[in-house]
Amino acid sequence: MAELMMFRRGADGRDVELSSSTVALEVELQRRVESGLEQMLGIRFLASEYPTGPWHRGRIDTLGLDENGSPVVIEFKKGSDSGVMSQAVSYLSWLETAQHEFEALVRKVLGAAAAESVDWRRPRMICIAAGFSHHDRVAVQRLPERIDLVRYRVFDGGLLGLLLVDSVTGLPSAAPSRRGRERATVCDNVTAAPVISSPGGGGAVPECLRGLYAELDEALTAWGEVEVAPLRHYIVYRRLVNVASVIFRPKHEAILVYLRLDPDSVELVEGFTRDVRGIGHLGTGDLEVRVVSAADLEKAAPLIRRAFEAA
Repeated sequence: MAELMMFRRGADGRDVELSSSTVALEVELQRRVESGLEQMLGIRFLASEYPTGPWHRGRIDTLGLDENGSPVVIEFKKGSDSGVMSQAVSYLSWLETAQHEFEALVRKVLGAAAAESVDWRRPRMICIAAGFSHHDRVAVQRLPERIDLVRYRVFDGGLLGLLLVDSVTGLPSAAPSRRGRERATVCDNVTAAPVISSPGGGGAVPECLRGLYAELDEALTAWGEVEVAPLRHYIVYRRLVNVASVIFRPKHEAILVYLRLDPDSVELVEGFTRDVRGIGHLGTGDLEVRVVSAADLEKAAPLIRRAFEAA
């Protein structure tokens, strides 16, 4: 299993490894992650210790809604727990039967607009623990559910480290929602092209953009392990949080890439980069990069690298 290590520069200029430990109480980890949930994981907080009723007989540590509108169940373990997979499946099963209840909670906490945007095709489970067994990591690959395994460590000085050790995208449900209606909100007057079923393939990628998208996909997956998830109106490239979102604009023979970068840290170029903070758009990310050619892709490469290095 991957080790999470952290170093501090010593007085002599040499790097010294910081010692790490686990939390004394599970709730200590839970409260700390909940307090920075959106910043750490891109998830809006809904509830703690949420009861699942007499049939499922449990309390979900944390409920949330991620930046793509997917319901999220988070479970914390201060150590390693061989029952984490069965618990994950049980709580995702509860979520499937409690859509009305979940949406009512979203409406109460985040408002009507957020409740209307809930995407039931890819509910998500995040397990945060000190470690996972080999059998956990094998089991998660065999399950149809969308599950992330995240390892934590607490370092000297109160530093908290999170490491994504395994992630599966799961199988999306056939229906976009329990009401059978479109949930996504189109934020401009250009209809978004449907995305491909498997990134890098043909599918629904516009013919005029397939070659350019293949090169873009290669650039976006060149920085280590990246989960690529085709959603209804865009393709998301993510680690623990969304790093980039890709949207096709075939009418203009362009691909829009929204990066998780502070636009204030970038020298904006008209027609190529744009600050979209406060501007409604599909996908997530505050910096829009417009790619219409291989030359644009070459110019975008340093921005893509910066986004993934910071994720």
